[in-house]
Amino acid sequence: MSNHISASKNQMAESVLLPGDPLRAKFIAENFLESAVCYNEIRGMYGFTGRYKGTPVSVQGTGMGMPSIGIYTWELIKEYDVQNLIRVGTAGAIREDLKVRDTILAIAASTDSNYAHIYDLRGQYAPSASWELLIKAHEASKELDIPVRAGNVVTCDVFYEIAEDWWQRWAKLGVLAVEMEAAALYMNAAHSGVNALAILTVSNHIITDEEVPAEDREKTFSDMIKIALETAVA
Repeated sequence: MSNHISASKNQMAESVLLPGDPLRAKFIAENFLESAVCYNEIRGMYGFTGRYKGTPVSVQGTGMGMPSIGIYTWELIKEYDVQNLIRVGTAGAIREDLKVRDTILAIAASTDSNYAHIYDLRGQYAPSASWELLIKAHEASKELDIPVRAGNVVTCDVFYEIAEDWWQRWAKLGVLAVEMEAAALYMNAAHSGVNALAILTVSNHIITDEEVPAEDREKTFSDMIKIALETAVA
């Protein structure tokens, strides 16, 4: 076991879905995986391994923000030799040509965080998804007939921004949406030479103030989960 995950090494699949909400990890395990077994409850951050179409797949909650997902993905990679890490989370749209419930494949993750200081770089790093997972996810979306948008997102450290127009400069550069974890995921994966991808559902719209009603979220998020699972076993 690692510091924050109580699984033995043979309990972890080489492909892991990463919802921020541990209860969403439980939902995925109970509704999408066969013979799922809970391997982690430390800090209430559920982790499960089961089978999807006969292939072992794990799902591990990561919590909110770059520090939290940074801890879990570091341990998954370093202690459990996970090779494919797929975030399944929510994002806030910052462009008018996006709608709530849209699914985003995050090609890259800009950030306002100083997370990259751990790599002692001499410039600015551009965290990006793994092509192998990105192309598989795109193909899966077509097979499932689920429309997706692919592009840049921004990973922010702050949820409650003070400046009301903070998002406008990001949107002007083509950034699709804001979330809080993808950049750390992409950096940790790149550092260790493994694959990572963030698949996101637009749960709210910064410009229009629209939100997905709570009662609709289970079905909406299922599109993202289906793409992620097909990507994991492709």
